[in-house]
Amino acid sequence: MADLDGNKIEKNYYTEKAFATNGNFHVKGAANLDWGMKKHLTNIFNPRTGNTVMFAFDHGYFMGSVSGLERLDLLLPRLVDHVDVLMATRGALRSCVKPNFRKGIALRVSSGSSMLNDDLSHEVVAVDIEDSIRMNADALAVQVFIGARGQLSSIDNLSKVINAASRYSIPTLGVVAVGKDMERTDQYFKLATRIVAEMGVNIVKTYYCDKFEEVVAACPVPIVVAGGKKLPEKEALEMAYRAMQGGARGLDMGRNIFQSVHAAQMADAIGKIVHRKFTAAEAWEYYCEATKTK
Repeated sequence: MADLDGNKIEKNYYTEKAFATNGNFHVKGAANLDWGMKKHLTNIFNPRTGNTVMFAFDHGYFMGSVSGLERLDLLLPRLVDHVDVLMATRGALRSCVKPNFRKGIALRVSSGSSMLNDDLSHEVVAVDIEDSIRMNADALAVQVFIGARGQLSSIDNLSKVINAASRYSIPTLGVVAVGKDMERTDQYFKLATRIVAEMGVNIVKTYYCDKFEEVVAACPVPIVVAGGKKLPEKEALEMAYRAMQGGARGLDMGRNIFQSVHAAQMADAIGKIVHRKFTAAEAWEYYCEATKTK
């Protein structure tokens, strides 16, 4: 229409401005939630820094025995004191984590096909709300496949989990999946993270990308960045630093911790970036000193 000519403006994410409705609570977008929700979120995000170091070892639910995760019973006692949150399946938690562990639990509640299937995007809700409560979960993690063949069913899964968890003041963690046909671009992540947040999740887990600060600004809940594939330790720390500088509120590292030769020291180095504002160079120096490597 002619009378609308010139009215369209470029998108402005106001990346220089802090989130406007944080109130006096340390978790983005959670100021208006109830006490129970805030208590669970405080178990995940350190109230002093507002950030978190998650350790994901839920890979076995579709990959089976992954290199580095062959013996959870031996690995986890070495790592639990070096992270803030464990992200895992109920089977791994019940069998391999002592119940006196006092940090956060992000419970994987969606499940699907194994690696033997070409399409992993068709998942189901595998853990009901009653068992999630019995597990004393601080967040329920659901994989969401935006742009994949299983998009509708994964959004349906997410909606069901959010509705059930909200009744009991348990936060939901939306895990943005990136399949082989999905591009890791800021356009994709802006779309996927915003959709998942508007569905009602309290935390979004996604990947780092170019223009990441715009992805963060457009998402009204905290973003935790996934580590992704195994990188050399120095590169992983550089990625972690860039993510935090871009506005992430934490790192959820899996392979970049459990496939490291010095897993506990790597977790500590990531924690220095997340909670103590170390630069990548400072964290690398810390790691080298802790492991006596260069």
